[in-house]
Amino acid sequence: KKRDNKLAQSLKKRKKQNETGDLVDSYCPRKCSYTNRIISAKDHASVQINVAEVDETTGRATGAFKTYALCGALRGMGEGDDAINKLSMNDKMSAGLKQ
Repeated sequence: KKRDNKLAQSLKKRKKQNETGDLVDSYCPRKCSYTNRIISAKDHASVQINVAEVDETTGRATGAFKTYALCGALRGMGEGDDAINKLSMNDKMSAGLKQ
């Protein structure tokens, strides 16, 4: 019984609460930036990439970035590089690329 009690107490400690005291999940699913598919926790082929914003006059990174998430299915089809190019063109981050 002591072991069960300790296990229950440790599970209570692990639960996350917000400011009002409500229990919340610690897992927040992401969506693929290109296909809008939900990226599951078991999708180990998915990636999240930060693309730096670059100053046009100096060519140096400004410190700001745009985050893109790509699902494993998209990468498995070999379309990950095209997706990054199209997403960055839509966000006007890659002026040198042409459609």
